[in-house]
Amino acid sequence: MRWPAALIPVILIAAAVLGGCASNFPLTAFVEESTRCYDRDRQPQTAVVDAHLHFRPFGGPALPFEEVVSYLERSGVRFVTAMGIGQTLPADSSCTYYLRCPGTPVQPTLRNDIANADAFVSRSRPGVHIVLSMTFPDLARPESVLRGMRLLDREYPGAFGWMGEVNLVKQALFGNGHEPVAESTLAGWGAFMEVLRARNIPLAVHADLGNDEEPTAYLHLIEQMLAAYPGNAIIWMHMGLSRELVSIDPQQHIEVLKSLLDRHPRLMIDLSWRVIDEHYFAEPDIRAHYVPFLNEYSERVLPGTDFVASHRQTYEKYRDDLRVTSRIYGYLDDTAFRNIALGQNYFDLLGLDYRAPPVCNRRS
Repeated sequence: MRWPAALIPVILIAAAVLGGCASNFPLTAFVEESTRCYDRDRQPQTAVVDAHLHFRPFGGPALPFEEVVSYLERSGVRFVTAMGIGQTLPADSSCTYYLRCPGTPVQPTLRNDIANADAFVSRSRPGVHIVLSMTFPDLARPESVLRGMRLLDREYPGAFGWMGEVNLVKQALFGNGHEPVAESTLAGWGAFMEVLRARNIPLAVHADLGNDEEPTAYLHLIEQMLAAYPGNAIIWMHMGLSRELVSIDPQQHIEVLKSLLDRHPRLMIDLSWRVIDEHYFAEPDIRAHYVPFLNEYSERVLPGTDFVASHRQTYEKYRDDLRVTSRIYGYLDDTAFRNIALGQNYFDLLGLDYRAPPVCNRRS
């Protein structure tokens, strides 16, 4: 039976909901010598890259590193950025999620990055390519960042290829002592940004665009950051969206994104976090604005789940996060699908020796 082309994304998404979520593409399909093409009519529409996964939780025990990697293998994810967490609750606190304990301070810390690195260097699963990320930096205290990088270099030389998720401004943390990074502090980033630039390490930044009352309240901070460091690869997490900003006019949002992307060639955005799907992409009228934008700017976009590997999480929860955050890819054209979901942007950003397979000729 031949399905109408317009229905193919809907059919494939429905198949993923029913459990057909795992790609059978191994790592060997992402090398130059591979002759395999990716059949979107038969393979899932879920991303093979998770560029935004927290292997450590805000507080409390984490899932074992190898168990999280097994979730990736089972769900068809072949490439991952292994993050700690950019906001950590005190070690002696019984709280495991900051929103449930307002007043409890959160602070960036090295301990999650060290725990990830210890597990990373002894990893045993070869089926997933892992890029380890530094999440300890406190952007409000830039003088401390190089010290932390030197410590990690000494203990784990060459292990880290990413920095972030780190917080420029995160309104959800205001109740836990976080404040936006002061504009005057941005100039103090120069030393560590120079090291990142020299090592081709991208900086992944959580920077809320604004909130429902003032949709672009923090745009000036983002603009200043990008203007100050044009030579650095910077990834703007969640396209600047958050639970505090769920009703921005999509055209206004897209105009902001286009303006920044056009003026800052090393800027990328990520589509991680199911909040984006739930409040934007899941609505057909809103999605209709974003699909042409994502097709046009497909070389500037990264995929991710924003899964947080607390010990209470399960494979089913990860698989569902992957399904939800990938749902938008079923509506994109083949070029955008290859660039984003099949990982070409990720490989290019990091200079990895992998290649996204071409998309097979599709049924019409």
